[in-house]
Amino acid sequence: MIVLREQFVHCFQLRSQLHPLNYSSHYRVMKLPLLAASAAPSAARTVAKSIATCVAASVGLLGGGLLIQLPAQAFSYTTNFTAELSGDDASKGNIWLDSVTLGDGTVIDDFAMVTGAEIISNDLWSGGNTGAASADRGDLADGIKVEDASNLDIMMALNNNNLNNIIDTEDTGNFAMNLFFEESIDEVFLWERGRNSKLALQAIDTEGNTLGSLVELDYSSEWDYAGYDIDTMEIGDAQQVGSIGVSLDDFGLSSSIAGLRVVSESSFNGPDWKLMGAKRKVPEPSAMAGLGVMMGGLLLRRRRAR
Repeated sequence: MIVLREQFVHCFQLRSQLHPLNYSSHYRVMKLPLLAASAAPSAARTVAKSIATCVAASVGLLGGGLLIQLPAQAFSYTTNFTAELSGDDASKGNIWLDSVTLGDGTVIDDFAMVTGAEIISNDLWSGGNTGAASADRGDLADGIKVEDASNLDIMMALNNNNLNNIIDTEDTGNFAMNLFFEESIDEVFLWERGRNSKLALQAIDTEGNTLGSLVELDYSSEWDYAGYDIDTMEIGDAQQVGSIGVSLDDFGLSSSIAGLRVVSESSFNGPDWKLMGAKRKVPEPSAMAGLGVMMGGLLLRRRRAR
């Protein structure tokens, strides 16, 4: 049996490209279908050789599929924030995201917010702790609290830099939703209340079509502590918040994306989360003009030297 899937090979090839961010050892698992090697033997050998030489991965057979465990290039960052309230109330009030600092010292303070949401599936809420994803906020924070959340409710909970406005998920809740950003993004910044759950993410285009690889993140107990706690209306006490970043490389992509499909399964232990994107990095026109002047000066000096 030979794996014959071009995306799989492409993903592995991307692993050889270094990314300038500070990576941590989080993992993703991809289960790929096995196909009978009825294709041309030479093509099968080529694919097998590409897989073997691209990476060193732990490979095992499970349930008729090939289980490939790869180090996801998730990255760490420092969350810089301002809490409006102090003391015991700090975790209940507005907590404003000011910026994030990457491992190389880069500070990002210009974020792309979610401006559209499309719920694909969400367990039905019938009262109490039923259903799956809902809009939640800190006990004393601005924002909305809606159990039977609509597309608009999901968008409103995420369309701001208040870290105490989140999506709450019941412990065994299942949901899938598409989120669209105000403009294309390169990185995703994600926070999770409780540090005891996980999420799966996949890039999407403007039409909601999936792109690249599905990224299933580790449980948030393995993420970094974001430096603050929150106490929202769904819970009785303050809980720590974990943070993690996801890059284009994790999705096996090289160009900016329009949105994300976010998924929780019953085994994910009900993630309670907030996310934002980093806007596409485009050089300022003045910087490009300055570079052109500098290059022109170098060429002129070289000509004179001759």
